[in-house]
Amino acid sequence: MTATPIRLRAQDAEDLKVVSACLQDAILPIGDMCFLPEEARFVLVANRFKWETAGKRRPGPTADDDHLTPFERVNCGVRIEGVKAVKLRGLDVKDRAQILELLSVEAADGALVLNFAGGACIRLESPSWTCFVEDLGEPWPTGCKPCHPLEDEQ
Repeated sequence: MTATPIRLRAQDAEDLKVVSACLQDAILPIGDMCFLPEEARFVLVANRFKWETAGKRRPGPTADDDHLTPFERVNCGVRIEGVKAVKLRGLDVKDRAQILELLSVEAADGALVLNFAGGACIRLESPSWTCFVEDLGEPWPTGCKPCHPLEDEQ
């Protein structure tokens, strides 16, 4: 019915740019993330906005209300291997229902940094990492497309 689910592996900063673009505006409860130190692994499940299909007509028959839900989201699993430590800024890990909006994922001096709206971030210390991203299940329609007003707009 929809585009092929994504399944990606990133092993360097260039690969990570593709992962970051796919995960931009993903939303996730802080309770859906976990650091597994004995496995040197950090995992999360995010509700990913499907940027790759935004603005495209959905395949299949059309319905009178298609204009109300022209976009899609899908659950997406992210696994980062080789993580030695996790550092948090601006997050309350005790608030398990806190919802985060992922803005970007970037490589930075022996670490991966997950940047969230509002200035929060998670730094995954790793001298050598591999990131795996895979859509889980079927996408669902949504009428909401994320937007980012320019900072200098008043």
